[in-house]
Amino acid sequence: MGREITAEVTNMIMIQDPQTKKVVVLNRRLSWKGISFPGGHVEKNESFYESAVREAYEETGLRVRDLRFCGVINWECAEDGSRYIVMLYKTDKYEGELKPGTEEGENFFVDIEELKKRKTDNRIEDYLPLFLDDNIFESYEKYSKTNDEKFPVAYFGK
Repeated sequence: MGREITAEVTNMIMIQDPQTKKVVVLNRRLSWKGISFPGGHVEKNESFYESAVREAYEETGLRVRDLRFCGVINWECAEDGSRYIVMLYKTDKYEGELKPGTEEGENFFVDIEELKKRKTDNRIEDYLPLFLDDNIFESYEKYSKTNDEKFPVAYFGK
C-alpha cells in the first residue's frame, strides 16, 4: 500500500469587520452552494496563504492582510481515500469595499450569532468552531461519492 494520497486543496477565509464584528459571507450559487466564507482552490506555484489572499480579493474585492491560520477541514472519500482539504484563515485587517457579488454568488456581512443559528446546505455551521475556538484546529469527516450516507464530524484540538 502506497503512502501517496490524491488531494484537492482549497482555502476559506473568515473576514471580520473590526467595528461591527460581522463577517463576510458568500451565498454561493455555483460550486458548494449556500452560505460560505470566501475562498477557493490553491493553484500551482502558490502558497496556501497566497491563495487565500488572492481568493478573498477575487470573490469579495477586499484586500486582506495579516491572515491567521486557524485550522483545516479534512474530508476523506469513503470509496477511494482521496482527500478534499480546506486550509482555514481569519482576519479583521482588510482594505477596500465589499463587492455585492461575483459570478460565484452574493456577498454580504452577517452577525456571527445569526450564522451559528442558520442551517445551511453546505453545513458552514459545523465548521464555525474551527474559526471561533482556538482549541479546535481540525475537523475530519468521511463522505461518499456514491450515496447520501452521513458520517459524523470529528473535531481535534488541544
